[in-house]
Amino acid sequence: MTEIKDKLAVKRRTKEEKEKLLYETQKLGVIAGCRRYSIDPSTYYVWLERYQAHGINGLENRRSQNHDAMIRKLEKENKILKELMVEKDLEIRMQAELLKKKMEQWKNAKK
Repeated sequence: MTEIKDKLAVKRRTKEEKEKLLYETQKLGVIAGCRRYSIDPSTYYVWLERYQAHGINGLENRRSQNHDAMIRKLEKENKILKELMVEKDLEIRMQAELLKKKMEQWKNAKK
């Protein structure tokens, strides 16, 4: 059972390993290089395109970037919600004070 999992497991490579693999595959040829390093040619071309567009930083694991982006988005949303709560709290306080003043005015007017 573990043998099957090992064969199905996706190997995670660092950006440096991917860069080296790109150079080696270019020397060997795409088909031979992909067979040697056990990667799909479409994966090779995706890595190559990202490397050409963004350099070695384009080869970073994108899943962690998505996670980081989601955290930043949630933090920004949380900040906005906190600001809205502060505004609402201030509004409620002001309404309460205004209501107290009006009640005092009505009481004084009745006397």
